[in-house]
Amino acid sequence: MSFAWIGFLNGQKINEDYRLHIKKASSDIQVDGVIDEHAWREAEIATDFFMITPMDTSYAELQTDVRMTYDEEYLYLLVENYRAEPGTENVVESLRRDFSFPLNDNFLLAMDTFDDKTNGFSFGANAAGAEWDGMMYNGGRMNLSWDNKWISTVVNYEDKWVFEAAIPFKSIRYDDEITEWGINFSRFDLTSTEKSAWAPVPRQFPSVSLAYTGVLVWDEPPPPAGSNISIIPHVLGGINHDFQKEDSRSYERDAGLNAKIGLSSSLTLDLTVNPDFSQVEVDEQIVDLERFELFFPEKRQFFLENEDLFASFGNEDIRPFFSRRIGLDAPIHAGGRLSGQINQNWRLGVMNMQTGSADNIQKPGQNFSVVSLKRRVSSRSNIGFLFVNMESTGDLFDESDTQYMAPEYDRNVGVEYNLATANNLWTGKFMMLKSFAPGENDRSFSHAANLLYSDGNWRAEWAQEYVGRDYSARVGFVPRRGYVRWNPNLQYLFFPSGGGSVLSHGPSVRSSVYFNEDFQLTDYENRFAYNLNFRNRSELSAFVSNYFVELQEPFDPTNVTGEFLQPGTEHEAFRYGLEFNSHPQNSFTYSFSAENGSFYADGDLLTLASELGYRFQPYVNVSLSTSYNDLGLPQPWGDFDFWLIGTRLDITFTKNLYLTSFTQYNEQFDNVNINTRLQWRFQPASDLFIVYTDNYIPGSFDVKNRALLFKFTYWWNI
Repeated sequence: MSFAWIGFLNGQKINEDYRLHIKKASSDIQVDGVIDEHAWREAEIATDFFMITPMDTSYAELQTDVRMTYDEEYLYLLVENYRAEPGTENVVESLRRDFSFPLNDNFLLAMDTFDDKTNGFSFGANAAGAEWDGMMYNGGRMNLSWDNKWISTVVNYEDKWVFEAAIPFKSIRYDDEITEWGINFSRFDLTSTEKSAWAPVPRQFPSVSLAYTGVLVWDEPPPPAGSNISIIPHVLGGINHDFQKEDSRSYERDAGLNAKIGLSSSLTLDLTVNPDFSQVEVDEQIVDLERFELFFPEKRQFFLENEDLFASFGNEDIRPFFSRRIGLDAPIHAGGRLSGQINQNWRLGVMNMQTGSADNIQKPGQNFSVVSLKRRVSSRSNIGFLFVNMESTGDLFDESDTQYMAPEYDRNVGVEYNLATANNLWTGKFMMLKSFAPGENDRSFSHAANLLYSDGNWRAEWAQEYVGRDYSARVGFVPRRGYVRWNPNLQYLFFPSGGGSVLSHGPSVRSSVYFNEDFQLTDYENRFAYNLNFRNRSELSAFVSNYFVELQEPFDPTNVTGEFLQPGTEHEAFRYGLEFNSHPQNSFTYSFSAENGSFYADGDLLTLASELGYRFQPYVNVSLSTSYNDLGLPQPWGDFDFWLIGTRLDITFTKNLYLTSFTQYNEQFDNVNINTRLQWRFQPASDLFIVYTDNYIPGSFDVKNRALLFKFTYWWNI
């Protein structure tokens, strides 16, 4: 779109002309969804939204009006979301917090409180009143695991639904001397399949992309947050019973404390003593036929505020720091984290965590330290520095006495440059890492780089990686070492005219090529796909791919038999498949995928997967997911059928009371898992959790282990 190029060439904020003036409230505000206060009648209105999808070349068809005001404690928001036709029913998934954006009629606010076009906050709600809050980073990515205190309400009328919110200044981070914030408002309506924004955003970017925010103009500097200290104690009780061991019943009686101290309106100190994460939802299982470790994201609340300062270094396969390495097999005694924005150009993150010993694996206590510093350069790019250190603080155990030999230390030092042009058409990263650990030699470096161009039709990317065979990241996630990788990707989308059922379609080509450190080819995957995106938001994709692997390490292609293919053996495969996702407006939704072709050792692999869902909106969601892998291999492996079946029941009695029950049957690892969690948010950011977990042997249904836990958390502002 022309406005993107004009802003880029002039070196100015692209949507500088979209300005909303905010002034102090002239009356008290009641967050009730009723527009009867004098302050709202005086507030300036942001209206005339621009369509993003289906097309980004016109004004939105649905009217949305937004007002904002403030007092000494709160930033207020009032939104009128008008319907296409009076009486039209909303489409919502549930009342669960941090709902899925594409499955709900919703409104989102994006705030760039430092006007750096890179970091910010998002608040919003779906049309039934479920709340959404998240921290934004890298210009438009969202961390929805971040949770904070604020209040909101949604009221539905015949011709519109109204969202009203009060966001405490203590709950966000900002520079109280800056009087212009980046801001945008996003509306998504599933019935009309229209996504829109107040300040226009090209269709290839998220509606809350910080590169395309307008300007919130304060009538005076925003009020300082003032004293900002929160004490968050928790108490825990429960019982664990391992039925596969004698006298294995144990009781949980514990307590801990978290504290959040606002050192300034933009810098926060988080402290924790004896944290507990028992309420964290279990990971979804998958059938594992891969050669390398699988990645599961961090879900523990303590590690999530400003998580990108620590976790965004590297890429998906080279992560020098991965917080899930801390405390999953040993108790965390205490820790602290200082993070936030020093000023408009500098961000800082410092973390230190101390774990205790784990006697069952003879693992000593360990100390983890992380320092991250980022400096904005040019309009939206930044340079970052990272230091990660792990030190064993207890006695090291002799290798003959234990299965686990703890290193004395493991360190990483890295620097990276993150590119993002003013119009976001070009993005990329260049990163270098060096590790320090006992016994290393000169092959202890890692490097990654990528460059992406995306203009709505074309999406072209080049990416490359190098990980030395002696590179060590025991506090990171680096599943593979001793390789060089090239990874080009190319995609084109056609947008047919005439308003037919197909919104866009086009081909994509992806290649991933691996070499060893002597640049000898070891692996490749080439994939060609054709993608169709329908106007009703359903999607269809067909693909073919071919593979080559020369194994560098022994590998069991079933991951269960203990029979290994040997290093140096070569394997080729050709596969084809189909994927489909139904349109989300219906109460009944479904998706399926199928892939068929050859596998390791001249074997065959057929994979079928599906997910069925039904919602009784907005209170009940039921889903069934299935995965079937038919694996045909020569002896000594033979034929295997691996079923993975998962059922999920979500009941949201209110927007503050949830029940989730999750059952998983994994034939590959001979296990049935049941996890049920009741969460009552009795006041903002304060919760009671009741969690019940069972693991069974399939067939006989003999119990392996069982646990029942209670946890009470209270957020207390001083």
